[in-house]
Amino acid sequence: MQPVIYQPLKGAKRIKVFIPYELFALREAVKQMNSSFWHPHQKLWSVVNTKQNFESLKSICGKHCKIEKDIAFTPIPSVPLNDNAINALHDLEKALVLKQYSSSSIRIYKKMFSVFLGKFMQRNLREISKEDIEGFIYELIKKSKISESYQNQIINAIKAYYEHALHMPREYYDVQRPKKTRNIPNVLSKDEVLKIIQAPKNIKHRAILQTIYGSGLRVSELINLRIADVHSSEGYLFIKDSKGKKDRKTILSEHLVLLLRAYYKQYKPAYWLFEGQTGGQYSATSIRAIFRKAVKETNSNPWATVHTLRHSFATHCIENNINMRHLQNMLGHNSPKTTEIYTKTIEINNKTITSPLDSLLKNTTLQT
Repeated sequence: MQPVIYQPLKGAKRIKVFIPYELFALREAVKQMNSSFWHPHQKLWSVVNTKQNFESLKSICGKHCKIEKDIAFTPIPSVPLNDNAINALHDLEKALVLKQYSSSSIRIYKKMFSVFLGKFMQRNLREISKEDIEGFIYELIKKSKISESYQNQIINAIKAYYEHALHMPREYYDVQRPKKTRNIPNVLSKDEVLKIIQAPKNIKHRAILQTIYGSGLRVSELINLRIADVHSSEGYLFIKDSKGKKDRKTILSEHLVLLLRAYYKQYKPAYWLFEGQTGGQYSATSIRAIFRKAVKETNSNPWATVHTLRHSFATHCIENNINMRHLQNMLGHNSPKTTEIYTKTIEINNKTITSPLDSLLKNTTLQT
């Protein structure tokens, strides 16, 4: 087998490379490159997409390496909708508004359902069969190479229309979903988290990152925090209308209380705990920019996202022997099985776990 370099697509942030297992020296050379990262599920290495890195990879892999095109998502052509389709889209929106779906969810559902309507708007939607729907999704997978996430989103939109707008029996929209992947969440080490949350010089930016990690919040939950949600004397944050429209309480760090007080004295927010420069809620884009800058400055895992801080909070809680039921409540999970995934992210090494081999050979002398 030979190494393969995948030509990055326009706008791609990383260059991926496949290195056969037996090419140890080559793999070590790529490993030593600045920004190199191993993708265990894809069995690929990658580096930041620059012209210099691409040339370096070609030099390392040698003249016998292959250069192949990366697999791209083929855009699904947009089709102008007729009156029948526009009315169906309106019916879906009305049904979702009445069920109090969030504006972002409604936007995604409408976008996905528009793709479905582009295929079937010339037909009576009540007469579309389950087989028609599955054939349509099969075509998207084969021709446009849609992801599992995209497939689930478009099924959810179709399901919402037939269930909530047309009130049809489930047999009409209970279509085959992709096999659920069981990926282990990406987690930062405690040292990486400490560097990232202390990196910002601006006290507001520092408070934002430390609130997300310290209480295990989603970005949307951080944005929706009100000043009144900080219960410093009782030691908890109140999270209102989180994912699934649930209220919950989560831990409020004593250190974070002091930081928030200092931040409040300096910025004096009026209603929302974190407000933008012109008032109103802080934006998700700004929060991600703060995080990306902190990651870059600390040379931390380049694949980490703001949500990785929440994953890291959960993992570090388990490492600190926090009760799983308490952790489930703090994270707002419906099922304990969702919380238990973090037991798989705990760092495993000979500092945290004793191998039975060490126990057996504790009092013996090494034989060579």
